[in-house]
Amino acid sequence: MPPTPRPDVLDFLATRRSRPAKTLRAPAPDAAALRPMLEIAARTPDHGKLEPWRFVVLQGAALTRLSETTIAHGARRGEPEEKVAKAATAFADAPLVVAVIASPKPSEKVPEIEQHLSAGAVCLALVNAALASGWGANWLSGWMAIDRDWLTEALDLAPQEFVAGFIHIGTESSAPPERPRPDLDAITTWVDA
Repeated sequence: MPPTPRPDVLDFLATRRSRPAKTLRAPAPDAAALRPMLEIAARTPDHGKLEPWRFVVLQGAALTRLSETTIAHGARRGEPEEKVAKAATAFADAPLVVAVIASPKPSEKVPEIEQHLSAGAVCLALVNAALASGWGANWLSGWMAIDRDWLTEALDLAPQEFVAGFIHIGTESSAPPERPRPDLDAITTWVDA
């Protein structure tokens, strides 16, 4: 039996476009609207049902605190002022951020790298779920995502955890132009023998 195509889903995937975080404004989805998006993202394959990721929903005063923490840690790290200001502003101006936490679990069967890749897949699934729900969304990271001191102070993460992505979700204030896409022939190798 031939597969049954889903043209509406294929059209969405073929035309999806992240929205720059700096263009996202309030309102953001409330808990009731966000929950189905998180449920969709949590359907991501994780090779062993380990759930090597979790969500931290950041809003309001938490985003202000993260902005301030970023400024303090960036200065201590010696990061360029412009880079620190951009990262801090991304938190301060965000209506809502979901930190997707990579939280690898001990496993003899599932290597840690596969668990990390699963966390990345959760990030894309959450962005797509937000976009399909009519919100603007963007996946960001930055030095804060892997800086142990920042992760401990800002999010109280365990030593093996890091941020796979900061998913910004809000109301789109302007539509971004389409951007150039990869040349498929340049990045694809067909092997049949």
